[in-house]
Amino acid sequence: MAWVDFAPMNIHHLELFYFVAKFEGITAAVRKMPYGIQQPAVSGQILQLEEKLGVKLFNRRPFALTPAGEELYDYIYPFFSRLGELEEKLRGEEGRHLRLAATASALRNHLPDCLETLKKKEPNLKLSLREVAPSDVHGLVTSQQADVAIGVIGGKMSEGLKSEPLLKIPTVLWVPSKSRAKSWKDYVEKDPYSKTGLIGKEPLIGLPPNEVLQQLFQKEFDRNEVNWPVSVEVNSTDVVRDFVGRGFGVGIGIFIPGLPSPKGVKPLVLKDFPPLVIGAMYQGRPKGVVEDFLAIAKAHVKGFA
Repeated sequence: MAWVDFAPMNIHHLELFYFVAKFEGITAAVRKMPYGIQQPAVSGQILQLEEKLGVKLFNRRPFALTPAGEELYDYIYPFFSRLGELEEKLRGEEGRHLRLAATASALRNHLPDCLETLKKKEPNLKLSLREVAPSDVHGLVTSQQADVAIGVIGGKMSEGLKSEPLLKIPTVLWVPSKSRAKSWKDYVEKDPYSKTGLIGKEPLIGLPPNEVLQQLFQKEFDRNEVNWPVSVEVNSTDVVRDFVGRGFGVGIGIFIPGLPSPKGVKPLVLKDFPPLVIGAMYQGRPKGVVEDFLAIAKAHVKGFA
Protein backbone atom coordinates (compact mmCIF):
# COMPACT_ATOMS: atom_id res chain seq x y z
CA MET A 1 0.00 0.00 0.00
CA ALA A 2 1.42 3.36 -1.04
CA TRP A 3 2.16 5.92 1.70
CA VAL A 4 0.05 9.08 1.42
CA ASP A 5 1.22 12.38 2.93
CA PHE A 6 -1.81 14.07 4.47
CA ALA A 7 0.21 16.80 6.21
CA PRO A 8 -0.70 20.37 5.16
CA MET A 9 1.50 22.21 2.68
CA ASN A 10 4.32 24.32 4.09
CA ILE A 11 3.31 28.00 3.81
CA HIS A 12 6.95 29.05 3.37
CA HIS A 13 7.33 26.67 0.42
CA LEU A 14 4.25 28.24 -1.16
CA GLU A 15 5.69 31.72 -0.59
CA LEU A 16 8.96 30.76 -2.28
CA PHE A 17 7.07 29.30 -5.23
CA TYR A 18 5.05 32.54 -5.47
CA PHE A 19 8.24 34.61 -5.81
CA VAL A 20 9.81 32.17 -8.29
CA ALA A 21 6.70 32.26 -10.46
CA LYS A 22 6.33 36.04 -10.14
CA PHE A 23 9.94 36.79 -11.11
CA GLU A 24 10.13 33.91 -13.61
CA GLY A 25 13.01 31.95 -12.20
CA ILE A 26 14.87 31.05 -9.04
CA THR A 27 17.87 33.31 -9.68
CA ALA A 28 15.68 36.38 -10.26
CA ALA A 29 13.53 35.54 -7.24
CA VAL A 30 16.56 35.31 -4.93
CA ARG A 31 17.70 38.77 -6.06
CA LYS A 32 14.31 40.43 -5.63
CA MET A 33 12.75 38.72 -2.59
CA PRO A 34 12.27 41.00 0.46
CA TYR A 35 14.54 38.81 2.62
CA GLY A 36 17.82 37.03 2.09
CA ILE A 37 17.96 33.35 1.14
CA GLN A 38 20.47 31.34 -0.86
CA GLN A 39 19.58 29.91 -4.26
CA PRO A 40 20.26 26.24 -3.30
CA ALA A 41 17.88 26.63 -0.33
CA VAL A 42 15.13 27.89 -2.63
CA SER A 43 15.71 25.07 -5.11
CA GLY A 44 15.62 22.47 -2.35
CA GLN A 45 12.38 23.77 -0.80
CA ILE A 46 10.64 24.06 -4.18
CA LEU A 47 11.64 20.43 -4.83
CA GLN A 48 10.07 19.47 -1.48
CA LEU A 49 6.86 21.24 -2.52
CA GLU A 50 6.77 19.36 -5.83
CA GLU A 51 7.33 16.07 -4.03
CA LYS A 52 4.57 16.93 -1.59
CA LEU A 53 2.11 17.67 -4.41
CA GLY A 54 3.34 14.88 -6.68
CA VAL A 55 3.57 17.23 -9.67
CA LYS A 56 6.16 19.34 -11.47
CA LEU A 57 5.45 23.05 -11.06
CA PHE A 58 7.73 24.60 -13.68
CA ASN A 59 10.39 23.86 -16.23
CA ARG A 60 13.78 25.31 -15.32
CA ARG A 61 15.35 26.11 -18.70
CA PRO A 62 13.76 28.03 -20.21
CA PHE A 63 11.54 28.95 -17.28
CA ALA A 64 7.89 28.16 -17.79
CA LEU A 65 5.11 27.18 -15.43
CA THR A 66 3.50 23.82 -16.02
CA PRO A 67 -0.32 23.64 -16.06
CA ALA A 68 -0.18 22.51 -12.41
CA GLY A 69 2.16 25.42 -11.61
CA GLU A 70 -0.15 27.92 -13.30
CA GLU A 71 -3.13 26.58 -11.35
CA LEU A 72 -1.24 26.80 -8.04
CA TYR A 73 0.05 30.31 -8.83
CA ASP A 74 -3.44 31.56 -9.70
CA TYR A 75 -4.71 30.13 -6.42
CA ILE A 76 -2.09 31.64 -4.10
CA TYR A 77 -1.55 34.93 -5.96
CA PRO A 78 -4.43 36.88 -4.29
CA PHE A 79 -3.05 36.09 -0.83
CA PHE A 80 0.69 36.66 -1.28
CA SER A 81 0.34 39.65 -3.62
CA ARG A 82 -1.58 41.59 -0.94
CA LEU A 83 0.59 40.79 2.06
CA GLY A 84 2.55 44.03 1.70
CA GLU A 85 -0.67 46.02 1.49
CA LEU A 86 -2.05 44.23 4.54
CA GLU A 87 1.16 44.86 6.50
CA GLU A 88 1.03 48.59 5.75
CA LYS A 89 -2.64 48.71 6.75
CA LEU A 90 -2.05 46.91 10.04
CA ARG A 91 1.05 48.97 10.82
CA GLY A 92 -0.88 52.14 10.06
CA GLU A 93 -3.75 51.20 12.35
CA GLU A 94 -1.42 50.17 15.17
CA GLY A 95 0.68 53.26 14.61
CA ARG A 96 -2.38 55.42 15.41
CA HIS A 97 -3.19 53.48 18.58
CA LEU A 98 -1.99 55.15 21.78
CA ARG A 99 -2.10 53.10 24.97
CA LEU A 100 -1.67 55.54 27.83
CA ALA A 101 -1.45 54.86 31.56
CA ALA A 102 -1.68 57.60 34.18
CA THR A 103 -3.02 58.42 37.61
CA ALA A 104 -6.61 59.53 38.05
CA SER A 105 -5.50 63.10 38.72
CA ALA A 106 -3.48 63.29 35.48
CA LEU A 107 -6.26 61.71 33.40
CA ARG A 108 -8.82 64.09 34.83
CA ASN A 109 -6.85 67.33 34.66
CA HIS A 110 -4.15 68.05 32.07
CA LEU A 111 -4.20 64.98 29.81
CA PRO A 112 -7.62 65.62 28.23
CA ASP A 113 -6.30 68.88 26.72
CA CYS A 114 -3.21 67.10 25.38
CA LEU A 115 -5.27 64.27 23.90
CA GLU A 116 -7.71 66.71 22.33
CA THR A 117 -4.79 68.39 20.54
CA LEU A 118 -3.44 65.00 19.48
CA LYS A 119 -6.86 64.01 18.12
CA LYS A 120 -6.86 67.08 15.88
CA LYS A 121 -3.46 66.05 14.50
CA GLU A 122 -4.47 62.38 14.19
CA PRO A 123 -8.20 62.22 13.27
CA ASN A 124 -8.07 58.40 13.20
CA LEU A 125 -6.47 58.20 16.63
CA LYS A 126 -7.42 55.17 18.71
CA LEU A 127 -7.03 55.59 22.48
CA SER A 128 -6.74 53.06 25.29
CA LEU A 129 -6.54 54.85 28.66
CA ARG A 130 -5.67 53.07 31.90
CA GLU A 131 -6.17 54.67 35.29
CA VAL A 132 -3.60 53.33 37.75
CA ALA A 133 -2.24 54.00 41.21
CA PRO A 134 1.00 56.04 41.24
CA SER A 135 2.99 53.03 42.39
CA ASP A 136 1.73 50.89 39.46
CA VAL A 137 2.48 53.30 36.60
CA HIS A 138 5.91 51.85 35.72
CA GLY A 139 4.65 48.28 35.63
CA LEU A 140 2.18 48.80 32.80
CA VAL A 141 4.97 50.00 30.52
CA THR A 142 7.45 47.27 31.43
CA SER A 143 4.75 44.63 30.94
CA GLN A 144 3.94 46.22 27.54
CA GLN A 145 0.35 46.95 28.49
CA ALA A 146 0.93 50.64 27.80
CA ASP A 147 3.01 52.51 25.20
CA VAL A 148 3.65 55.42 27.55
CA ALA A 149 2.83 56.26 31.15
CA ILE A 150 2.62 59.56 32.96
CA GLY A 151 3.72 59.50 36.56
CA VAL A 152 6.30 60.36 39.16
CA ILE A 153 9.93 60.01 38.13
CA GLY A 154 12.03 59.07 41.09
CA GLY A 155 13.69 56.21 42.83
CA LYS A 156 14.98 53.15 41.02
CA MET A 157 13.67 52.77 37.47
CA SER A 158 13.03 49.38 35.90
CA GLU A 159 15.71 48.18 33.47
CA GLY A 160 15.04 49.35 29.92
CA LEU A 161 12.60 52.05 31.00
CA LYS A 162 13.26 55.51 29.59
CA SER A 163 11.89 58.71 31.06
CA GLU A 164 11.42 62.32 30.00
CA PRO A 165 10.70 64.93 32.72
CA LEU A 166 7.70 67.10 31.92
CA LEU A 167 6.93 69.15 35.01
CA LYS A 168 8.26 69.91 38.48
CA ILE A 169 5.35 70.20 40.88
CA PRO A 170 5.73 72.00 44.22
CA THR A 171 5.11 69.93 47.33
CA VAL A 172 2.68 71.45 49.81
CA LEU A 173 1.11 70.95 53.18
CA TRP A 174 -2.67 71.18 52.85
CA VAL A 175 -4.18 73.08 55.76
CA PRO A 176 -7.65 74.41 56.58
CA SER A 177 -8.41 77.63 54.69
CA LYS A 178 -8.89 79.48 57.99
CA SER A 179 -5.35 78.65 59.13
CA ARG A 180 -3.05 81.59 59.81
CA ALA A 181 0.10 79.51 59.45
CA LYS A 182 2.74 80.94 57.12
CA SER A 183 4.99 77.88 57.01
CA TRP A 184 4.86 74.15 57.70
CA LYS A 185 7.13 74.85 60.65
CA ASP A 186 4.19 76.57 62.35
CA TYR A 187 2.69 73.07 62.66
CA VAL A 188 5.61 71.55 64.56
CA GLU A 189 6.99 72.11 68.05
CA LYS A 190 9.90 70.95 70.17
CA ASP A 191 9.87 67.28 71.01
CA PRO A 192 10.03 67.00 74.81
CA TYR A 193 11.79 63.65 74.47
CA SER A 194 14.54 64.94 72.17
CA LYS A 195 17.24 67.57 72.56
CA THR A 196 16.98 68.86 68.99
CA GLY A 197 13.98 67.09 67.44
CA LEU A 198 10.52 68.36 66.61
CA ILE A 199 7.07 66.77 66.58
CA GLY A 200 3.88 67.59 64.67
CA LYS A 201 1.17 69.54 66.44
CA GLU A 202 -1.69 68.25 64.28
CA PRO A 203 -2.63 64.78 62.98
CA LEU A 204 -0.93 64.17 59.63
CA ILE A 205 -2.90 62.80 56.69
CA GLY A 206 -0.63 60.95 54.28
CA LEU A 207 -0.18 58.19 51.73
CA PRO A 208 1.00 54.56 51.95
CA PRO A 209 4.73 54.30 52.71
CA ASN A 210 5.55 52.89 49.24
CA GLU A 211 4.32 56.02 47.45
CA VAL A 212 7.08 58.29 46.12
CA LEU A 213 5.45 61.44 47.53
CA GLN A 214 5.19 59.95 51.02
CA GLN A 215 8.81 58.85 50.83
CA LEU A 216 9.86 62.34 49.77
CA PHE A 217 8.08 63.89 52.77
CA GLN A 218 9.49 61.32 55.17
CA LYS A 219 13.01 61.95 53.91
CA GLU A 220 12.62 65.71 54.47
CA PHE A 221 11.08 65.18 57.91
CA ASP A 222 14.05 63.01 58.84
CA ARG A 223 16.47 65.61 57.51
CA ASN A 224 14.78 68.27 59.66
CA GLU A 225 14.59 65.92 62.67
CA VAL A 226 10.80 65.99 62.66
CA ASN A 227 8.86 63.11 64.18
CA TRP A 228 5.48 63.35 62.46
CA PRO A 229 3.97 59.92 61.74
CA VAL A 230 0.90 59.56 59.55
CA SER A 231 -2.31 59.43 61.59
CA VAL A 232 -4.70 58.98 58.65
CA GLU A 233 -3.47 56.97 55.66
CA VAL A 234 -5.37 57.32 52.37
CA ASN A 235 -4.63 56.22 48.80
CA SER A 236 -4.61 59.50 46.86
CA THR A 237 -3.73 63.16 47.23
CA ASP A 238 -7.32 64.07 46.33
CA VAL A 239 -8.56 62.16 49.37
CA VAL A 240 -5.88 63.84 51.50
CA ARG A 241 -7.39 67.23 50.64
CA ASP A 242 -10.91 65.99 51.32
CA PHE A 243 -9.98 64.82 54.81
CA VAL A 244 -8.16 68.06 55.55
CA GLY A 245 -11.33 69.92 54.58
CA ARG A 246 -13.33 67.72 56.99
CA GLY A 247 -11.08 68.61 59.90
CA PHE A 248 -9.06 65.39 60.29
CA GLY A 249 -5.76 67.29 60.35
CA VAL A 250 -3.25 68.62 57.84
CA GLY A 251 -2.01 66.65 54.86
CA ILE A 252 0.85 66.14 52.47
CA GLY A 253 0.32 66.85 48.81
CA ILE A 254 1.26 68.63 45.63
CA PHE A 255 0.03 71.84 44.07
CA ILE A 256 -0.93 71.19 40.45
CA PRO A 257 -0.44 74.35 38.38
CA GLY A 258 -3.55 75.71 36.74
CA LEU A 259 -5.98 74.10 39.16
CA PRO A 260 -7.84 75.99 41.91
CA SER A 261 -7.57 74.85 45.51
CA PRO A 262 -10.55 72.81 46.75
CA LYS A 263 -13.05 74.55 49.01
CA GLY A 264 -12.09 74.65 52.67
CA VAL A 265 -8.37 74.06 52.24
CA LYS A 266 -5.30 75.96 51.10
CA PRO A 267 -1.71 74.96 50.29
CA LEU A 268 1.40 75.94 52.21
CA VAL A 269 4.12 75.64 49.58
CA LEU A 270 7.16 73.87 51.00
CA LYS A 271 9.94 75.94 49.46
CA ASP A 272 12.65 74.03 51.29
CA PHE A 273 11.29 70.65 50.12
CA PRO A 274 12.25 69.27 46.68
CA PRO A 275 9.51 69.27 44.02
CA LEU A 276 7.86 66.16 42.65
CA VAL A 277 9.03 65.43 39.10
CA ILE A 278 6.29 64.26 36.75
CA GLY A 279 7.32 62.73 33.49
CA ALA A 280 6.63 60.29 30.68
CA MET A 281 7.98 56.75 30.73
CA TYR A 282 8.31 54.36 27.79
CA GLN A 283 10.46 51.54 26.45
CA GLY A 284 12.62 51.41 23.36
CA ARG A 285 12.12 53.77 20.46
CA PRO A 286 8.66 55.38 20.71
CA LYS A 287 6.36 55.02 17.72
CA GLY A 288 5.13 58.09 15.88
CA VAL A 289 1.93 58.66 17.84
CA VAL A 290 3.88 58.49 21.13
CA GLU A 291 6.40 61.04 19.84
CA ASP A 292 3.53 63.33 18.83
CA PHE A 293 1.92 62.95 22.25
CA LEU A 294 5.20 63.74 24.06
CA ALA A 295 5.73 66.87 21.96
CA ILE A 296 2.19 68.06 22.74
CA ALA A 297 2.59 67.28 26.45
CA LYS A 298 5.85 69.23 26.64
CA ALA A 299 4.27 72.23 24.93
CA HIS A 300 1.25 72.02 27.25
CA VAL A 301 3.24 72.12 30.48
CA LYS A 302 5.52 74.99 29.41
CA GLY A 303 2.94 77.48 30.63
CA PHE A 304 3.06 75.95 34.11
CA ALA A 305 6.82 75.66 34.53
